[in-house]
Amino acid sequence: MEREPAPPLTGTALTARNLVKRFGDLTAVDDVSFQIRPGETYGLLGPNGAGKTTIISMVAGLFPPDSGSVDVTDIRMGPSSLGAKRHIGLVPQELAIYPDLTAEENLNFFGRLQGLRRKDLKSRVALVLDLLGLGERAREQTKKYSGGMKRRLNIGVGLLHRPLLLILDEPTVGVDPQSRNSILEAVAQLSTEGTAVLYTTHYMEEAERLCDRIAILDQGKVQAEGTRDELITLTGGVDRINLIGTGRMVAAAESLRTVPGVQQVSGGGLSGLTLTVTDGPALLASIITNAATAGMAVTSVELTRPDLESVFLHLTGKALRD
Repeated sequence: MEREPAPPLTGTALTARNLVKRFGDLTAVDDVSFQIRPGETYGLLGPNGAGKTTIISMVAGLFPPDSGSVDVTDIRMGPSSLGAKRHIGLVPQELAIYPDLTAEENLNFFGRLQGLRRKDLKSRVALVLDLLGLGERAREQTKKYSGGMKRRLNIGVGLLHRPLLLILDEPTVGVDPQSRNSILEAVAQLSTEGTAVLYTTHYMEEAERLCDRIAILDQGKVQAEGTRDELITLTGGVDRINLIGTGRMVAAAESLRTVPGVQQVSGGGLSGLTLTVTDGPALLASIITNAATAGMAVTSVELTRPDLESVFLHLTGKALRD
């Protein structure tokens, strides 16, 4: 689908500096800073209650930070900063569509509120419906839509006015796998076309699939930031291979410790051997051959690679969804 390009943008789409927000004795956001470049998808990854929604509420100008600042396309954001808000498309967790209106009517209504003129609005509605896979059911009342279709339409409302920064707050919560995949594909396409995306999620696989850079949040603080590969290095970046089998287990363990790339071998009893290695897929064949040569009959092999869940556990001492 062809999409009209966003206006050219130099510098950053968003700069958040030292954001702090307190609610009574609770510090919901504690000194959070980050930048997003045009065409970049930036993820805020953390469990429920980590401060993600509070951060995007400050970014969107829904309420001011207690301290710190937000610039959208180099315009300072505040509750009355219409110049900055004009460049933002905000898609909240809660649905913001009218159930008795069709998808087409919803988009036309919100498009007029966003100041789109009639001819431009008509083409934008068609483009957005196409992008989100809703064109064939554009004239159905949205109360007849599935939860996933409603979520997609909710995103469409935020896209109509060609925002330079699209903010998506947990957009796939509660949707079926097919709709979830459609949403992720649409977001991936937006970033290739120059739209900066701020994406909040507690789903590790979404952050890994979509985001160019990721900030890992816990208890209102950024614990780490970087690309997926940069974050993985925080765990040591090593893989784990579990070998189950019978035979000369102790001899196999001793032999495997001499294989280049194998950092550690533990076990040797009935539970098998556990190896810590630098590049599991590349070493797997030689490890199995070496174990067999040493007298171990391998019956089962499991390769585990580090992921963002591992990073979160390493940084916080708890699982991402605890």
